[in-house]
Amino acid sequence: MNLRPLMFLAVLAAATLAHAAEKAAPGLPPNMTTYFFCLLTKGPNSGAGTPEERQKIQAAHLANITRLHGAGKLLVAGPFMDNGNWRGLFIFKCATLEEAQALAASDPAVQAGRLAVEIHPWLTQQGNILDPEFPVPPAAAKP
Repeated sequence: MNLRPLMFLAVLAAATLAHAAEKAAPGLPPNMTTYFFCLLTKGPNSGAGTPEERQKIQAAHLANITRLHGAGKLLVAGPFMDNGNWRGLFIFKCATLEEAQALAASDPAVQAGRLAVEIHPWLTQQGNILDPEFPVPPAAAKP
């Protein structure tokens, strides 16, 4: 029996119940916030499968990106264009590293081993990336 979906749901439920104040580490200036930077690299099965199988996984990967973005969990996603070992990145907005790991594990390309993930907490000033919770101050928005 594959326990991965049950583990994912358990982690997601625990993260959902986490207090919203966990976004920034204690002692940081109030205008700072933490996101989770996810580096996507070639996985052990990066070239495996038929073209049709790879296309199906890619379509599911893109659908998952759309779902996570719609849920407000994925703020940035995109591929690197140099065909190197680094394949792309995600920037997650969530409460904990465990939640970010669960979100990354929900990706069909990760599940298929086509992509591997490396996740790091990333601190930045609120408004440095497009996040509806922290709109860019009017003075900073002017050219």
